[in-house]
Amino acid sequence: MGECLRKACPCLETLWQRIFSDKKASPGEGGVHGGSGGGGGGGGGFSSSGEVRQPSPSPAPTLERVPESGCIYTAIWPFESRHTDELSFQEGDLFSVISRSGDWWTARRIDKNGRVLDTGIVPSNYLARAESLEMQPWYFGTMNRFEAQSHLLGPGNDRGAFLIRHSEKDNVGYVLSVRSLNRVKHFKIHGDENIFYVEHNHQFSSLIDLVEHYSINTLTNTGTLGNPCKRKKPTTPDLNHFTVDEWELPKEEFTLEEELGTGYFADVYRGRWKNIINVAIKILKSDSELNHREFQREVQILKSLRHRHLIALFAVCTATTPYYIITELMEKGSLLSFLRSPEGQNQDIAALVDMGAQVADGMSYLEEKNSIHRDLAARNVLVGEDYICKVADFGLARVIKEPFYITEDKKIPYKWSAPEAISHGMFSNKSDVWSFGVLLYEITTHGGVPYPALSNQEVYEQVSRGYRMPAPAKCPDFLYKIMLKCWSAEPGDRPDFKSLKMQLDSSSYELD
Repeated sequence: MGECLRKACPCLETLWQRIFSDKKASPGEGGVHGGSGGGGGGGGGFSSSGEVRQPSPSPAPTLERVPESGCIYTAIWPFESRHTDELSFQEGDLFSVISRSGDWWTARRIDKNGRVLDTGIVPSNYLARAESLEMQPWYFGTMNRFEAQSHLLGPGNDRGAFLIRHSEKDNVGYVLSVRSLNRVKHFKIHGDENIFYVEHNHQFSSLIDLVEHYSINTLTNTGTLGNPCKRKKPTTPDLNHFTVDEWELPKEEFTLEEELGTGYFADVYRGRWKNIINVAIKILKSDSELNHREFQREVQILKSLRHRHLIALFAVCTATTPYYIITELMEKGSLLSFLRSPEGQNQDIAALVDMGAQVADGMSYLEEKNSIHRDLAARNVLVGEDYICKVADFGLARVIKEPFYITEDKKIPYKWSAPEAISHGMFSNKSDVWSFGVLLYEITTHGGVPYPALSNQEVYEQVSRGYRMPAPAKCPDFLYKIMLKCWSAEPGDRPDFKSLKMQLDSSSYELD
């Protein structure tokens, strides 16, 4: 740990060397637990020459010091504890991590001398390695261009404000995003582990050197870099660490606010947990056996699935009816309503393609987990701050062991369903891919209704004969080709979600 703290706090090098160069006390040199002669502490006695030794002050209790093995983390944001086992801390506090368990870590908060102040559980996304790239005020980790734009165009950032991020797109790598008046420019950072450059004639051995250079030298058509972008405080992935494994919470801890929407078996409300965190509360409409099964099915699936582009389950309330499902709140509502709103109407094709890529990313995770959705549509995707899209509404989802899941369930969304799902009730990841093609149609038409003027039965008959929706107006050719591939008659001819995400990433009009 010493080496890590030296890098984090070079100004304390002298003090650090003095502290850790102290030798361990040898037997007879005293200590908290007593030594030889006149007992523990600082009692009087005689020196070897026979002189009276004056009593020394009682030593302060020995504080535990973190061993030099292991590394130091620092808090990037302040955090207020929500459970007795958790630690509150301030930005800049130092930590030594004891154990890592998911998104919540057990850590010691330490002072600049490495002495332990207290121990408890902390959210891991509030910490960064003290000597790492994440410690740089301008490095924002993995982020897409829309998140970067939202940060840079936010309050407190002027022209020249900048950040470096790692693109969500697999083939891009690091990106320098810079505010220029009321827009943001994105520059791909080329190179490898040892060379970094934006302009080929200016190459650097580190990102820090690159930033320092452009802080005093002009970047093409942009000027010099100004201040690092102001950070937005992150949300925790859970209400507190206790709810990671204990999902049941009393209803009294939640406050209901306005209704956000209604579904087949539940209504959704905005709410708050202990007046601390905004949440979405899904309330089961009735306690009928069918709805109870649907409720339990959705909870079990949500518990087992965690991904950046899937809605996160926080807790459930099932002690009394009606039952509650508590999830994260997505401020911009469903993707369908967003696309139809003035804000959604103003999104350019690059933004729309990125939204499709985010959905494909979440569905690729489901695919890896052998889970199918069965009702993928814009109405079941939620949009949050920074245009983050998350797949939601797992009421029809199934975890599958075989390539197909067969059902006699009649609640089939005809206009979004693959022919084999309608005719034989055969659902699979490839039937989800068909639905994704329809979702891309919804995205490119800003919330248009698929197969307009056709009834459910007419849609099935026409599609079975080979009919496919024509390309929407202003839909790029590459995107329509992806839709047609998703609508292949044979499930085996359809792409998987991993390749769909890669295609959408590489086909973007802009860098990122």
